[in-house]
Amino acid sequence: MANHKKSQSGELALIARLRALAGAPKDGHVRLGIGDDCAILRAPAGHELLVTTDFSLEGRHFRRTWHSPQSIGHRTLARGLSDLAAMGARPLAAFLSLALPKAVARDARWMDGFFAGLLALSAEAKVPLSGGDTAEAPGAEVLADIVVIGSAPAGRALTRSGARPGDAIYCTGALGGAAAELAELSKAPARFRRAQAEDEHPHLFPQPRLAVGAALLRRKLATACIDISDGLSTDLNHLCEASGVAAELDAVLLPAHPLTAMLAPAQQMAAILHGGEDYELLFTARPNAKIPRSLAGVPITRIGRIVPARKSRPRMTIVAEGTRFEFQPHGWEHLQ
Repeated sequence: MANHKKSQSGELALIARLRALAGAPKDGHVRLGIGDDCAILRAPAGHELLVTTDFSLEGRHFRRTWHSPQSIGHRTLARGLSDLAAMGARPLAAFLSLALPKAVARDARWMDGFFAGLLALSAEAKVPLSGGDTAEAPGAEVLADIVVIGSAPAGRALTRSGARPGDAIYCTGALGGAAAELAELSKAPARFRRAQAEDEHPHLFPQPRLAVGAALLRRKLATACIDISDGLSTDLNHLCEASGVAAELDAVLLPAHPLTAMLAPAQQMAAILHGGEDYELLFTARPNAKIPRSLAGVPITRIGRIVPARKSRPRMTIVAEGTRFEFQPHGWEHLQ
């Protein structure tokens, strides 16, 4: 992290604590990590570098009154890792920039909890925290930005633009769980303060599907792929736009997360179609591809098919009880 010549009780102390918690890089792809003006990375031979960045903003992506510091740290990194998973990439290094109110920066318990959540996922994903920046926030909210760098074999990264008519549409895991848990969290945040990453908490501790994305790339199974961060409807629309196709889903095939049972019937389908932050993978595959029922221990479900895009046909339709309905992207979109 950058050195801004602040007192040992401020930024320098925070950086020193983080450097001690993160430890020295153990991966040969990071030659120099936290502590200098820049990190030094070695790109694997025959690979391209992939870079993603994601903001986590208090009041928008989390609330300190709702989320534990461990959950906030975990979610900050998970957002970036899920982007790499969608492209089949292997993560190489992560960079964290924090803008902190003074009261938060001086709260050692909160800061240690945040770093514990982030570094636990960092260790699980084998992606070293290799640098970043710290600053005093202009207001009372915490602002975090994660940059994650990954690699994929040259010319082989999964993208959104390879789907073709006739392809089948698949998703990993189950849908709507994050939205359902967020709804419960908004009612009784105190119930979730002790939630742990190893428990089933799709909103508080989402699990990026890195191993699944890597398997899709390695086995050449997917024609297009995207992560479900903004909601199935919004992210499927992104994939259709990039590929120049349309999509038809089968409502009965959509894998509902068990937590959606807590919602009213009308809200369940909304959570499945439009609820964001499931961080599952949505991908397409050739109709004759042999897609296993699970990859890396994660269930895979066929949920629809890709059809030609036509002016007379909606971009996305869903078949429910024998009737075909048009549906629009109603997931999350900033600046709306």
